[in-house]
Parts: sequence; C-alpha cells; structure tokens
Amino acid sequence: MTDRRPYIGGNWKMNTNRETAATLTRDVVEAIGDRASRVDVAVFPPFPYLLTVGAVLRERNSPITLGAQDLWLNPDGAFTGEVSAEMLEDCGVRPVLAGHSERRQVIGEADELVNLKVRRTLEAGLDCVLCVGETLEQRDAGETDKVNERQVRAGLAEVTPAQMPRVVIAYEPVWAIGTGKTATPDDAQDAHAKIRSVLTDLYGQHLADATRIIYGGSMKPGNAAELIAQPDIDGGLIGGASLKGADFGQIVAAAAG
Repeated sequence: MTDRRPYIGGNWKMNTNRETAATLTRDVVEAIGDRASRVDVAVFPPFPYLLTVGAVLRERNSPITLGAQDLWLNPDGAFTGEVSAEMLEDCGVRPVLAGHSERRQVIGEADELVNLKVRRTLEAGLDCVLCVGETLEQRDAGETDKVNERQVRAGLAEVTPAQMPRVVIAYEPVWAIGTGKTATPDDAQDAHAKIRSVLTDLYGQHLADATRIIYGGSMKPGNAAELIAQPDIDGGLIGGASLKGADFGQIVAAAAG
C-alpha cells in the first residue's frame, strides 16, 4: 500500500458562467462531504470565476483548494490577456496547471515554455500540476514512453528536490481526453510506473515514491475505482465528469476508499 495522499482535480476548462460556476461549486462541496479529509481535492475554474468559486468555498468552509488553469511568466507588465502568479495568489489560488494537452496541442506551447511556467509557479510559492501525455499518432508509433519521458524531463528542468513536494504529475493520454476512450488500467499503470522511474532517475527513489502521479484521460465514476486501485495511480485530473457535482463526488469517493 502507498502512503501517498490521493489527489483529485476538476478541470472545468472553458465551461460554466458566474451563476453555474457557483452552483457547481456548491454541488461539489455537498457531493464530496467529509471525504476531502482523506483526499486532496482541487477545482480549476475559468479565470473570470475564480473569485466566485473561491467565495463559495469559503462560505461553505470547504477544504477544497482553488486552482487555476494557466499563468504567465511575469509578475506584471505589458502582457495583454495574460494572468500572473501574483494575481492568482491574490484570488486565493493554490495549484496551477502547466502543460495541459490542450495548451500544447491547440495553443502550441512547447516543452520549454511549459518548463518556464512550472518554474514560475513554484518560484511564486504556488503548487504545480504538470501534465504530460502522448497523442494517438505517437501512441500508434510506439512512442508513449519516449514522449512521456521527454515531457517529464523537460517540464521539471531546474526544478529542485526541495520544490518537488509541491509538484503533481498528471498523465493524460491526449487520445483519451474528451473522447470517451480510456487507457486500460494496465496501460495506465504501465505509463505511471515508467514516469515514476524517470522521477527516480531525476530525484532518487525517496522523492519519486513520494510524488503523486494522477491519471487524466476520461476518468469517470464507472472506471475511477479500478484506475485508482493501480499501485502508481494516485488520483485523477477530471474533465467532463468534474462538471457534474454528483459524478465528481463519486470519483472522490473512489479515491477516498
């Protein structure tokens, strides 16, 4: 048995409005109940609704943490449309996503920019969820492990051992995001175990064993328990199912055991 505390994140992506974000937050708090005492739970709403969601979490005295989907590298300045770590912290944010597949594949962020965002997040004192994963073409070419290793090594370049306790790795096979397809538990476990071996090479066995690696490819109430039961899968980064309080609550329940 691992003593790593499970981690469940709800990535709302570009969904909700101010009213539905508040309603969803209340639904999530109610659905999770006291399970947040056994699982680290975070929600990542769109930027415009951070204050709304944070206010509901405070109102309900919830231990759920408020997360952000991205940030920019500078604390302030002429960067139209961007948001700084300092702004996010001022809104009550703790964890920040970096390298989500949609940022890599749709927006075009390269490994080097992802690394700069990881480092900026950690330097600002925030927590980071670093996302890695292969496309369908890369999977079909047998490059899953190669891609994951490259993205992990690049994403964590110059991240110190002292900073690693504030890092969560999310393995999200791109072909399984929003498609309804999911890696089999065995395939997901294999990818997680190999990512952990890369962490061992970078930081040693102790830190690798302590680092949480979560699965981010269409985890749902129906498959969450089987995935999380794998020895190297420590939770999930949830997309579509995080937009329904009851579904998200069931996934947290599966992680709570």
